[in-house]
Amino acid sequence: MMQAEDARYLKRKVKGGNIDVHPTEKALVVNYELEATILGELGDPMLREWKECQKIIRVKSLNDNSDLASLAKDIIDKCKLIHPTKLPEVEQLLYYLQNRKETGPCKASGKTQLHEKPEVPTYDATEIDEVANINDVDDYMELLYEDVPEKIRGSALLLQLARNPDNLEELFQNETIVGAIARVLREDWRKSTELATNIVYIFFCFSSFTQFHGVIVHFKIGALCMNIIEHELKKYDMWNEELQKKKKAATSDKDRKGKEEYERSLQKYEGLVKKQEQLLRVAYYLLLNLAEDLKVEMKMRNKSVVTFLVKTLDRDNFELLILVVSFLKKLSIFIENKTEMAELNIIEKLTKLVPCDHEDLLNITLRLLVNLSFDTELRSKMFKFGLLPKLVGLMQNENHRQIVLSILYHISMDDKSKSMFTYTDCIPMVMKMLLESGENVEMELMALCVNLASNKRVAAMICEGQGLKMLMKRSFKYKHPLLMKMVRNLSQHDGPTKNLFVDYISDLAQALLNEDEEDFGLECLGILGNLTIPDLDYELILKEYDMIPWIKNRLEPGACEDDWVLEVIILVGTVCNDDACAKMLAEANIIHSLIELLNAKQEDDEMVCQIVYVFYQMIFHESTREVIIKDTQAPAYLIDLMHDKNSEIRKVCDNTLDMIAEFDEEWAKKIQLEKFRWHNSQWLEMVETRQVGDMGDPYMYPDEGYDPYLQDADILDRPDLFYDDMYENAYIMDGHLTPEYIDENGMYDGPPYAYGYGNPMEGGYDPYERPESHMGFIGNGPPVDEYGRPLEMDPYMMDGQQSMMMDGRQSMMMDRYGMQLEDDPYQYGYDDYNGGMYDDRR
Repeated sequence: MMQAEDARYLKRKVKGGNIDVHPTEKALVVNYELEATILGELGDPMLREWKECQKIIRVKSLNDNSDLASLAKDIIDKCKLIHPTKLPEVEQLLYYLQNRKETGPCKASGKTQLHEKPEVPTYDATEIDEVANINDVDDYMELLYEDVPEKIRGSALLLQLARNPDNLEELFQNETIVGAIARVLREDWRKSTELATNIVYIFFCFSSFTQFHGVIVHFKIGALCMNIIEHELKKYDMWNEELQKKKKAATSDKDRKGKEEYERSLQKYEGLVKKQEQLLRVAYYLLLNLAEDLKVEMKMRNKSVVTFLVKTLDRDNFELLILVVSFLKKLSIFIENKTEMAELNIIEKLTKLVPCDHEDLLNITLRLLVNLSFDTELRSKMFKFGLLPKLVGLMQNENHRQIVLSILYHISMDDKSKSMFTYTDCIPMVMKMLLESGENVEMELMALCVNLASNKRVAAMICEGQGLKMLMKRSFKYKHPLLMKMVRNLSQHDGPTKNLFVDYISDLAQALLNEDEEDFGLECLGILGNLTIPDLDYELILKEYDMIPWIKNRLEPGACEDDWVLEVIILVGTVCNDDACAKMLAEANIIHSLIELLNAKQEDDEMVCQIVYVFYQMIFHESTREVIIKDTQAPAYLIDLMHDKNSEIRKVCDNTLDMIAEFDEEWAKKIQLEKFRWHNSQWLEMVETRQVGDMGDPYMYPDEGYDPYLQDADILDRPDLFYDDMYENAYIMDGHLTPEYIDENGMYDGPPYAYGYGNPMEGGYDPYERPESHMGFIGNGPPVDEYGRPLEMDPYMMDGQQSMMMDGRQSMMMDRYGMQLEDDPYQYGYDDYNGGMYDDRR
């Protein structure tokens, strides 16, 4: 084993190799072998190592008029790695480069290999004539203490070493070198863009490995890079402003001198921008590597890194844009960053990049748009700036199809945007892709189709011609649940589209009864539940496929999953439109099964709402009305649900209870009393909790005959307590009129209903028209005075005040919709004419 004290000398030997051309750039690649030998005290070799290396010689000055012989000789003179005998070979390679066509950004038509990460930046300033040696690090460090040109040379040599990962560990161990380059960057970055680029590039090489992040953070290189980027962006704005002024002057100036000055300024501007973009690229890449630590990323955000990145999107450099968009994509997963991007109008800037000729840039831009498309506001901006047709056009590109479908799926989540797809070629394209795919359809494509099918206009386009037929054929062939879910969405639209499904009822019913494919059968059940077609014979369907026992079995508590139970209830609500079907279901005791489910699933709002809707449908049929009202406790459950927190449940309950009250006087009293108590709950609570001592105080009501214990009397017999000053004996008797129907003068002003509307005896009620008012009747009682006390009336006296009160009271008899009754009230089955009306909307 070699001892460290025995090593005295290091011998280095370079052996030239073959020369080749660079695959993409105008450059020669020189391969060589480096041999390092450690010699002992007597000169004998103790350790020998070999390493294969490359040197890239860029010849950007090469053009059609270049003198290849002179250029080849010049290259051999400057590069000691190429032997003079290889002059003809160098000339031949230069000739090849001269005639090779330029290879710009690739625009792929088929599927190509895309890069997951931005490419490592290349920088011309690092290409100097001499080859750096790891043993001469101290000499390179001394150059950092000289003037700016020497500092640039020293930093370039150190960068040449840092670009080799094998040297990073050794450089990292030398704290003096790391501290020196950090000091030079902090003090002199404003003096030279090349110097700043070299040093930032060195730290970028360190940042490629997580174990070196600590030293970068220690020297605060990240914060320094943020300052450099901010300064460079301000310089860019200033250059642009000056260039625009010269351009304007050159346009207005007829002299040729102004135009020449503008051209010189433009050429200088392009050179400055090119160097600046190299610096920005390595600085952003360094920050991107450091952003692996979320704490560091948060510090960057606080220093406005999002603002800098969005500003940089205005550049035209593909390599820089790829890096910037990659950084934005990483930041966009946090809502704070996404919100800031939205405020900076990022969608407008990204629209310019879709589509573009650079495949990698286009791909990473689309990935960023996927992240942003989770925000509703940003999706609407995508519409505003015309991204939808551009995205649809990219669906045929295999490189981006999956990402584009994801964006379109997110856009299709908004109901307002679904109809916009009809103005593009999206519908024919997705249908073609769907029908041409095999059994396994892309999830993104299927999700997009499911969403689009829920729009009526899109559904009409899909079902045109043989569209629905091919979808149904494919669905039954592969038993695909998501494809059938798309068909189910198509079936929910009224009009011609729904009628197309009549031809497939037999197939749907058979698939429903086949329990092999539960998910597929569930979607078939949903389609049958959507077919609310007036002329459809539901009775024939139930009998032919013997579905009544199947429905009853499914409605048993715990018999199947809740999804199945809900869809079965929806199907029951659909077939109950038919009187015969409703009777069949009632005879099969389906109503009692629904009540049991109502008890078991009280917390499931959707299921409760659908069960109540079934009751609502059955109330319209005479054959089932009596069963619900007389033989079940359904009305009691509906009264309990009158004040449910779900607005849809309350709406269906109110409509159903109104119908029950229309046909049953006893339930009408209970319903109206409950409505009154609910709407006046605060007042009732105040009255019932009044202190007995206050009520018994003789000074409170000295001349009034109030009962001190109000709770002993019937609340509804005291209309004076809630009608206030509007209560007048001549117009209001036992609550015939509600405050809403009394004008400011205390006169009756009823609702503008036509006579007889809503009265089933008059034939004026439309069973499919939802009632608009929630009125009912309450119990009858003897005539009372203004304080609610019974009146002792002489039956033989029909004149005077009592006769006036009676006549006035009889003349104001109202039906349940507030209309005056002209006929004899006894013909409608009332015991007397003391029935009052209250508006439950007090």
